[in-house]
Amino acid sequence: MNKAELVDAIASEAKLSKVDSEKALDAFVNQTTKALKGGGRVALVGFGSFSVVKRAARNGRNPQTGKAIKIAAKKVAKFKAGADLATKVNK
Repeated sequence: MNKAELVDAIASEAKLSKVDSEKALDAFVNQTTKALKGGGRVALVGFGSFSVVKRAARNGRNPQTGKAIKIAAKKVAKFKAGADLATKVNK
């Protein structure tokens, strides 16, 4: 499902206009991004939680040449599914 399909589904289920649904989705994404950038966590009970994890620098290999390369440390966004979501996906 892409963003346009998600906006359509939200509009249909919540009986909102597509414009309002897109604004709501954009607001959710913006606020989640802002919270994660600030080092916070976003938890939606039953659905899951978004957090930021630090990955340490490490050595890797260029698959084409086989040469060793250094991969820099960075922060990455992580999502952990909640119990309700995990149960529904596995039914």
